[in-house]
Amino acid sequence: MNGKILVVDDEAIQRDIVRDILEDQGHEVVALGNGDEALAYIKTSPVDVILTDLRMPGMDGVELLQHIKAFDPEIVVVVITAYGSFESAVEAVKKGAYDYLAKPLEKEQLTLVVKRALSRKQLADENRSLRQELQERYEFHNIIGHSEKMQKVFRMIEKVAPSESTVIIYGESGTGKELVARALHYHSKRKDQRFLAVNCAAIPDSLLESEMFGHEKGAFTGASQQKNGLFEEAHNGTLFLDEIGDLDITLQAKLLRVLQEGEFQRVGGTKTLQVNVRLLAATNKDLEEEVKEGRFRQDLYYRLNVVPIFLPPLRTRKEDIPYLAQHFLARYTAKHEKAIKKLAPTVLKHFMDYRWEGNVRELESVIERSVILAEHDVIELDTLPEKLQEPAEPVTPRNPMNLTIPDEGISLEQLERNLIEAALKKSDWSIKKASELLGISYKTLQYRIQKYHLKD
Repeated sequence: MNGKILVVDDEAIQRDIVRDILEDQGHEVVALGNGDEALAYIKTSPVDVILTDLRMPGMDGVELLQHIKAFDPEIVVVVITAYGSFESAVEAVKKGAYDYLAKPLEKEQLTLVVKRALSRKQLADENRSLRQELQERYEFHNIIGHSEKMQKVFRMIEKVAPSESTVIIYGESGTGKELVARALHYHSKRKDQRFLAVNCAAIPDSLLESEMFGHEKGAFTGASQQKNGLFEEAHNGTLFLDEIGDLDITLQAKLLRVLQEGEFQRVGGTKTLQVNVRLLAATNKDLEEEVKEGRFRQDLYYRLNVVPIFLPPLRTRKEDIPYLAQHFLARYTAKHEKAIKKLAPTVLKHFMDYRWEGNVRELESVIERSVILAEHDVIELDTLPEKLQEPAEPVTPRNPMNLTIPDEGISLEQLERNLIEAALKKSDWSIKKASELLGISYKTLQYRIQKYHLKD
């Protein structure tokens, strides 16, 4: 791998020797005599690796290193030190130098260090490119939503992203909660750090603690070596806990400590570890109800619920369906190399009438299926799943209890009280049977009975 290398040394003979060696190996080399010239050069011409002497008149190598890193942290710097000055070289490495070379320079060692430095620069460039690609992918305009409900979500993301606050995202499955979490990360001050995600509902409780907090060697059967958890891996970055409403109650206490103190212990460990992590969470559950039912800690709920963001289901923002459909059509025609131009009007009509219980994820799946099955340049009805091919039945208002509203009106609380009382009378005041009739939990019904002072 060849690259552009800047050599900085006040000794002309030394500069020429290094330049000749590196040019013979195919590198482009620029040689300058002091730090000021080097700084002026890199501000107008990009370089891959800088080799700088440590001891120079005026600006020395350590000071030059600091200026370079302030200008572009990903330029790889190798320092050259005279024999007996290794302390200065170690100081330079601590301040960001990739490596050091000792005078008199040996050709083989110079070649090896430059090769490694160029590999490091290539990796840094790839990581930078990946971060840029990810940031662009999660720009607001890539989260499709022209409806006012989604515009409200975008405004909230824009306000909250730069802060360090904990955010919890509420929404049904398939509404795009992780997409919003990634947008929050890539518009935050931590965008250049790691974003890690874990689905709390997808990992057994016995493994989730180790996944989140890590474990020590021998902590349990099969723990043959120490393992860092997600909190350690996400240090200075963002950790996204999806479906946090399914988190085991015992793990909730440990999570609360991390949020409050920024510290935890690995499974089987005694050492307290400090971390700086921004936590984002998501759930499809009503956490307030989970708190009332005793399945979610109230103190953790208040720590998480600093800034709630509510994602609307697709059925309540149908004006976004044509834009989403076109977005997915473009994505999957490119992925599967199909020359499909559009959706047939009848298909779009069915899309607008359908309820989309699986939300955006279901729509995406239907579009990909249609792209794969389509035999022409237009998506037709015959490529859709059977349940989508039939016209939607008109929705008629249901009133199974023949409820009427008096002319003077009635409050929702009074209506709820009357329903609960009717269910209790029908079940001979059996709370268990009444809760089943009403479709609510035993504890919730107990709470409502106390709230409305209902008695047999």
